[in-house]
Amino acid sequence: MNNEAIGKLVLRLTLGVLMLFHGVAKVIHTGTLDYIGGNLAGIGLPEMLAYGVYVGEIVAPLMLIVGVFTRWGGMLIVVNMLFAIGLSHMGDLFALTEHGGYRLELQFFYLFCGLAVMFLGSGRYAYKPD
Repeated sequence: MNNEAIGKLVLRLTLGVLMLFHGVAKVIHTGTLDYIGGNLAGIGLPEMLAYGVYVGEIVAPLMLIVGVFTRWGGMLIVVNMLFAIGLSHMGDLFALTEHGGYRLELQFFYLFCGLAVMFLGSGRYAYKPD
């Protein structure tokens, strides 16, 4: 048994499935896109870039789950999370929760798991291994 390949599969599926929930929520609650567009406009970027959230939270997770262009999918999630942190969470960058945890632990979990997938690749158990 190749434990490395299974580990990469677990990482890909965990990141892909959990991130996909966020993308589906944005499809269901379309007002979120207006909020993101407003934040982008607030820093001088076109509101239309808000549609990139669908790439980072639906397309990229599906790439990871299936195992197609996995490194690119990881990179898209990293970019998505950098935008999310920069647009919506800068005020919490050095904050803790009331229980002592890091306020942005989920955002950084997605960011660094995306980075790991980007560097590690898909592993053997993928539709198109890299």
